[in-house]
Amino acid sequence: MKDAVVLNQEETNSLITISNPPVNALSHEVRKGLMKAINDSLEDPGIETLAIIGSGKFFSAGADIQEFGKPSQGPQLPEICNLIESSRKPVFALINGTALGGGLELALSAHFRIAVPSAKIGLPEIHLGLLPGSGGTQRLPRIIGAEKALEMMLNGNPVSAQVGLSYGVIDWVDETGDLTVSARGIIQEVLEEKQSFTATRERTEGLQDEGGNRNAIEDQRIVWGKKAKGLYSPFQIIDCVKNALSLPFQEGLQFERESFNRCLESPQRKGLIHAFFAERRCKKIHEIRDAQPRKLETLAVLGGGTMGGGITVAALDAGLNVVMIERDEASLDKGRTNVEKVYDRHISKGRMSSDEKQKILSRYHPTTDFEKVSSADMVIEAVFEEMEVKKDVFRKLDQCVRPGTVLASNTSYLDIDQIASTTSRPQDVLGLHFFSPANIMKLLEIVVPSRLSDDALATGFALANRMGKVPVRAGNSDGFIGNRILGAYAKVAGYMMEDGTSPYRIDEAVRDFGYPIGPFQMFDLAGGDIGWANRKRNAESRDPQERYVHVADRICERGWFGQKTGRGFYLYEENSRNGFEDPEVLAIIDEERSKKEIRIRDYDPEEIIRRYLGAMVNEGAKVLGEKVARCPSDIDAVQLYGYGFPRFRGGPMKYADMYGIDRILQDIQEFSEEDPFFWKPSELLQDLVSKGQTFDDLNLQ
Repeated sequence: MKDAVVLNQEETNSLITISNPPVNALSHEVRKGLMKAINDSLEDPGIETLAIIGSGKFFSAGADIQEFGKPSQGPQLPEICNLIESSRKPVFALINGTALGGGLELALSAHFRIAVPSAKIGLPEIHLGLLPGSGGTQRLPRIIGAEKALEMMLNGNPVSAQVGLSYGVIDWVDETGDLTVSARGIIQEVLEEKQSFTATRERTEGLQDEGGNRNAIEDQRIVWGKKAKGLYSPFQIIDCVKNALSLPFQEGLQFERESFNRCLESPQRKGLIHAFFAERRCKKIHEIRDAQPRKLETLAVLGGGTMGGGITVAALDAGLNVVMIERDEASLDKGRTNVEKVYDRHISKGRMSSDEKQKILSRYHPTTDFEKVSSADMVIEAVFEEMEVKKDVFRKLDQCVRPGTVLASNTSYLDIDQIASTTSRPQDVLGLHFFSPANIMKLLEIVVPSRLSDDALATGFALANRMGKVPVRAGNSDGFIGNRILGAYAKVAGYMMEDGTSPYRIDEAVRDFGYPIGPFQMFDLAGGDIGWANRKRNAESRDPQERYVHVADRICERGWFGQKTGRGFYLYEENSRNGFEDPEVLAIIDEERSKKEIRIRDYDPEEIIRRYLGAMVNEGAKVLGEKVARCPSDIDAVQLYGYGFPRFRGGPMKYADMYGIDRILQDIQEFSEEDPFFWKPSELLQDLVSKGQTFDDLNLQ
């Protein structure tokens, strides 16, 4: 077996290479190898300096995800970092690429850091409900102060080598293209000039501005107090940095280790780790394991509205050529505006230059000539959400596009098999359900109709990957995964509203649970007319036993469609997204309740969440049982990336496991006494409870 760490002696320097592809994760074997190589080098009298580098494009991406949840084996990374820092021989970290988490903490324990220009450094532990636990919270503030250290740890996003240089984390950025050769020169210079080197724990540059450090800590405490919504690790990070500025180093390290262990035991960490793996699991599709995606260089987008414009921007940002087709010049002008305003906003915020905008738009080809679809490798239809309209478009496409062109419908609800049946090539037709704004939202439901070929499906996933989306495979069912489950918890929100709980109180309870907005705010943001059209489409097939709440229809009948009309469930001031309670909406609710002679019930926040999540989980279990979703974590990914489910809770199915699926079933059975039609328990849920299993037992490994 190839060594995970390779030690080479170059004259008086030890070059220690981490070789654990693809990302040089700090596995048990790597940690053992590092400890041995460092100790051997320190004990060798012929060695004067040590340099640590990674193989390939990574210095190290940090912890090995394969070891998550398993008992940790020594040596631990903090031991290695302390050994490096205590060395009487200078240690250089040669950051040849990405250094994240424990990888950056390893580099911080060295005495000098040299990076290539393309390197990225960061401490992303907060995304997993953790904190840097190998000295990062103590060493980084000593170098760069509390403000920048907190910024790096609390947003969790990597920074470039140049930014790291400006902060003082990086000592040199090598522009020569040969890091090891440049490093030899720098090392030789350090030796010849007998430059002193200081252990990071002894550095004080970041401690000088005591007032600025105190202000940064208090500012972040206030910011996270407003936006954390129950998160745990951000406040542990803030406390660790505070102690880095006031406690002796060893006491600060001990506090960091205790805080790290507390984060490990937090339910939020379990939810965040689950979310991390759910995103990766949803990309592993057995149908396309051996399939090759088709050529994908030019995309045609039919429609330049809000969704078509967003899809176009996402494709342009992914490096694709895009043909946007509209029915007339007026509509095309609006499409151009929808695309260009995104880049103009980037320019106004200093994220892009005018030249960069023009370079991107050189791949953008708006036209009213439908025949131009013939140049596309894939066509995405983004026209009005009405079956006959979409069928007409696909009949026309079938006559114009080349053989092998992938045809996709961006529909939120409609039957892809019906759409595909209008063509002579159903094997090439799939659903791509983007979420608005399509250039920002990460979720992409990839809907698989009955006759889709594996290579066409692979092409859909290839597009998602190029766009940086989280792709989730969905069966061809009304509303697919996300909107079908949305339909269930939207209904229960309506039921609670009609029962006597204000929509504004329901929204508040859902926000307090961790959502960015509540369901009625969401309806206003999405546009009430969309849901109204869907309800009317399904009116004839609605079961007469189903309870139906007319409040949303009454609001839409007045032309109140939410933010875009200035009024929906909320009232909006001109050019404002912040809504106010609307007495007229409350009057409509009272009137509807009176018609049905409903006894008023004002649910408390706990009851609101029990019902809201109960409906969500029960419908999720039905979606699973019908094979619309492959596994529970795919449902979690959909809700996390498309519907704002709080990430630290892992998704509705993970939440159900942590809450207890037996308790979920008990809640549903309790509610079914008042409405047995809506609250009919899923057979899968009942089966899992009877067997003592959880949803996680059904996740694909």
